[in-house]
Amino acid sequence: VAMDLTRLAVDAGQFINRAVQYTEESLGHGEKTELDPGLGELFVRADATKTWSDQMISQTEVLLQPNSGARLEDRLYEHLDWSVPPRPRTHEVLGDQMVQAGLEMGSNTPYGTALLRCGEAQKQLGEAERKFVQSTNIHFLTPLRSFTEGEYGDERKMLVNKRLDLDIAKTRLRKAHEADREGRSLNANPLEDDYLSHVSYMFSFLRVKWLKAEMEQRICQSLFDRQSEITRRVVEGIGNTHTNHMRSLTDFVEGQACYFDQCHQHAQELQKQLQLCEQTKNSQISTQLDQISTISTVHLLLHATPIKHLIKLTLLDEAPPPWFDLAQVAAEKRGEAPCQSLTKKKLCLNLKDQIRIPK
Repeated sequence: VAMDLTRLAVDAGQFINRAVQYTEESLGHGEKTELDPGLGELFVRADATKTWSDQMISQTEVLLQPNSGARLEDRLYEHLDWSVPPRPRTHEVLGDQMVQAGLEMGSNTPYGTALLRCGEAQKQLGEAERKFVQSTNIHFLTPLRSFTEGEYGDERKMLVNKRLDLDIAKTRLRKAHEADREGRSLNANPLEDDYLSHVSYMFSFLRVKWLKAEMEQRICQSLFDRQSEITRRVVEGIGNTHTNHMRSLTDFVEGQACYFDQCHQHAQELQKQLQLCEQTKNSQISTQLDQISTISTVHLLLHATPIKHLIKLTLLDEAPPPWFDLAQVAAEKRGEAPCQSLTKKKLCLNLKDQIRIPK
């Protein structure tokens, strides 16, 4: 526990020193070690890549999940290493509502049938969207995150810390030299007889402090140079990073094209089904109108055909009355079997049941 507390105190002191150095540099009051020009150019390119990668990741997440609350919840689950619970897509929710509405309206009605088919199509769109989201997360977002949250960010942050430590050591060494010069100037003009002993003690103390600051500066310089080389090797591979991101971008576009193609197919199939429903509805209406027209015509013709002649026709093999051809045409329009295949007796009795014979 004591070692942990000591380490915590050292880290806290180091953090405070770095914060003070960074603040002084920002205000223009402190020295700042400049990086190698070649390394600086690589950093500009790598920083631009990281900045735009972060923005593309953020906007792609918005594209895949427009709900900010759901995105925050998913990110929380990821940080806690918990499995994200399945969440229905908006198309799937709409599809469930359409199916329920279609069952409520009646599956045997044209509107209810259309709602049921639309609901199933919306569910298919939701499933296609789910697959697209999974593909995008695996083949596009994961490679980008591995760069922004991976080696480059860690090494760049480490280099900044090593540079701050080096500048802190340089500041301490400069202050030690300044104190040494002040001590020498005081030694050149002693004020009291016993001043010599105090000056000797001061010089020994400053000498130790100066040597310590010089040794610390050398160590920090060595660590900074080593970290600079490590970071250089990382940022020199930015060209390979761009190649990998280009491959990931191609995978994203291919997945998007496949998703849009599936949506187009589902929409076209739904459109055909709805047109078929409309044609069926119109056919039913036309059949009903034809039946009404045929019955009305027969009803009028029966005014000229006595009822006893109709009954006689059902018993004798005689030529049909004038309304027989009209009934045959109506039957053919409805797609029924030709009237010739029916006996005259059945046809006459059928019409007799449908039509109220006038007295």
